[in-house]
Amino acid sequence: MELKYCRGTAASILAGLLILTTAGTSPAESLAGSKGHTRFPVFIAPGSIGGCGKHYREYVAARGHSAYAMTPFNWATEFTICGVSLNAPSQQAAEDKAMKSCESGRKQWKISTAGTCGIAASK
Repeated sequence: MELKYCRGTAASILAGLLILTTAGTSPAESLAGSKGHTRFPVFIAPGSIGGCGKHYREYVAARGHSAYAMTPFNWATEFTICGVSLNAPSQQAAEDKAMKSCESGRKQWKISTAGTCGIAASK
């Protein structure tokens, strides 16, 4: 009689372990919260009023392939120009779109002292 109850308990414990071990695996891993491959440090000056800080936070929170491009921070100019691409079909497509966005910002504001755009991070 005791053997009958032990089998039921053992089966339910094994079923619970099976559920816990398969819950951790997923077919596609989300990239949300990841900074991805960082090529140079992203520095957003404290007190800056532009959108680069907001765009970087959106980049980190994005779930798919994304890229963040910016001009390197320079203490002499005290500003940066940036571009972002979120949830693109591939990492390369995201990098291309972010670079185009950054370069168009340089042309729009006609600032040559900011430096050239480069991919700061991509995932």
